[in-house]
Amino acid sequence: MEEMEEELKCPVCGSFYREPIILPCSHNLCQACARNILVQTPESESPQSRRASGSGVSDYDYLDLDKMSLYSEADSGYGSYGGFASAPTTPCQKSPNGVRVFPPAMPPPATHLSPALAPIPRNSCITCPQCHRSLILDDRGLRGFPKNRVLEGVIDRYQQSKAAALKCQLCEKAPKEATVMCEQCDVFYCDPCRLRCHPPRGPLAKHRLVPPAQGRVSRRLSPRKVSTCTDHELENHSMYCVQCKMPVCYQCLEEGKHSSHEVKALGAMWKLHKSQLSQALNGLSDRAKEAKEFLVQLRNMVQQIQENSVEFEACLVAQCDALIDALNRRKAQLLARVNKEHEHKLKVVRDQISHCTVKLRQTTGLMEYCLEVIKENDPSGFLQISDALIRRVHLTEDQWGKGTLTPRMTTDFDLSLDNSPLLQSIHQLDFVQVKASSPVLATPILQLEECCTHNNSATLSWKQPPLSTVPAEGYILELDDGNGGQFREVYVGKETMCTVDGLHFNSTYNARVKAFNKTGVSPYSKTLVLQTSEVAWFAFDPGSAHSDIIFSNDNLTVTCSSYDDRVVLGKTGFSKGVHYWELTVDRYDNHPDPAFGVARIDVMKDVMLGKDDKAWAMYVDNNRSWFMHNNSHTNRTEGGITKGATVGVLLDLNRKTLTFFINDEQQGPIAFENVEGMFFPAVSLNRNVQVTLHTGLPVPDFYSSRASIA
Repeated sequence: MEEMEEELKCPVCGSFYREPIILPCSHNLCQACARNILVQTPESESPQSRRASGSGVSDYDYLDLDKMSLYSEADSGYGSYGGFASAPTTPCQKSPNGVRVFPPAMPPPATHLSPALAPIPRNSCITCPQCHRSLILDDRGLRGFPKNRVLEGVIDRYQQSKAAALKCQLCEKAPKEATVMCEQCDVFYCDPCRLRCHPPRGPLAKHRLVPPAQGRVSRRLSPRKVSTCTDHELENHSMYCVQCKMPVCYQCLEEGKHSSHEVKALGAMWKLHKSQLSQALNGLSDRAKEAKEFLVQLRNMVQQIQENSVEFEACLVAQCDALIDALNRRKAQLLARVNKEHEHKLKVVRDQISHCTVKLRQTTGLMEYCLEVIKENDPSGFLQISDALIRRVHLTEDQWGKGTLTPRMTTDFDLSLDNSPLLQSIHQLDFVQVKASSPVLATPILQLEECCTHNNSATLSWKQPPLSTVPAEGYILELDDGNGGQFREVYVGKETMCTVDGLHFNSTYNARVKAFNKTGVSPYSKTLVLQTSEVAWFAFDPGSAHSDIIFSNDNLTVTCSSYDDRVVLGKTGFSKGVHYWELTVDRYDNHPDPAFGVARIDVMKDVMLGKDDKAWAMYVDNNRSWFMHNNSHTNRTEGGITKGATVGVLLDLNRKTLTFFINDEQQGPIAFENVEGMFFPAVSLNRNVQVTLHTGLPVPDFYSSRASIA
């Protein structure tokens, strides 16, 4: 209904139509607004002058806007009434709904009549503010246009539907909301007043009661206005002129201009046109439905374009990053070659320096020795060694022959990097086609925003690159062992998301994924580093507990409906690291023996914890405690529990020990040693005990310091 409101408003005043009239162009105007936008035309353009000149133009012929110069599309919002001395240039105005309208050429003459009844100036012209088509009024003026009674009725019904609730007219104080209206009594009643003042019996039984909204409409429309003939105001429409396409009265048929036209019964044409309008509306409704679906499609396209743009940008960045990585790797290789050449040159020069230094030292020593021999004054002694010294000197001199004092290595690097082909390729890098047609299976991309860890579980998500055209049949997810060891397959399948449970706490894992199809496998994705939680957050597990266990407080609090002991496990298992959790005793009646500890997943659930070889526990009453495994009791320790007590369990899988605490004090010695494997927190209790689990706790300080000393 609200979407229809614009159809019910005048294009001039922007308000709901008041006494609307129908222009020959099928648009509507308020009668008062039509009077306001009249302009006066020259005498030569009047209907009387046209009849006098013998032209066969009817009273409702349209006038060309260009010829009349009433409005020019080339101007910027101003119209001039060209050719009329009495009509100065006047700016056109805009109505509230954005339609440009023309103001009257001059103020209307003063009159004591209402605006609707004031006389129309002669030779008046009206321009439709919606289609800008103009026509000259005849002697009847605005009375020559039919009144749109249907539009008035639609506006009345629309306003009634939006009006406030009607009140009862017979309530004495604080009138209640009316529920019915009597059409005969013309009174609105609430239910109590209707039963009291308008009983459904006697002479009032024949009165017709209607809903308040319908009653208000019928009250306002009871003196229903009947559409009358525009040529004969006292006559109602009785027939329909097929040629002129308008209702006419019987006088129009007998003596008016419709006497020779084909006419049909008004009721038959009313039904026929209603049927035609309904059929036309069906087609328009289909178009409107298609338009809504098309708008949804366009909005989806906007979203898809945005998503594809993000993916395409990510792919482009990844491809450029891959090129940059490859260039960096090649740069490192080339730098390694330069460094190798550098070391080789230095080694050769240093070796030559060392060799030349030794040789020079020997030569210098020989020269000094020969000088001392030359100083000898004993001829016979000198001649005994002179030949040998002369040969040694010549031999040493020959050793310093050609090439000995020439550098074996140049200082220049005989390497030249030709990067022009690569630069040319980079400059030619462009989008050749929208999608690559390479048959190579693309590398999956890990979606970092969706990968996460929780406790000792890791969730990984990946996808194919948006430009990949080769479909993948499945994916292989691999994780290492948390200590930097070898990768192992943890998932093979078609899904693009996987959660891996049972990892070690406080450990760092490396993950990677690759795609495969019948042609082979893709390269691995980039390696993702995942860090599991340092401490564990968990609750009791209803799925593995005995049916007598009662859960509350988001599965953190448990009790039992049986007098026999029943076992409940925690949801998280431990196989590595140091873990500590506590249980507070919320209820403790009749001195039962609850047990606390750890167990395998297949522990017996209908006996006390520690009765079988799948559990390691401490059971305790109000005075003392015992450690129990495989139904063997050991280490009786004084000190028990009461309501409000706290029991701590410390599982140190690094040292393979299990230790218990009561109210922050260690209870007895280390309870169990050499414990290995996968353990779940466990409790056994009966209906006299209720405990609450507290997790995510750090290891007690005194234990941490003692472990560091050990």
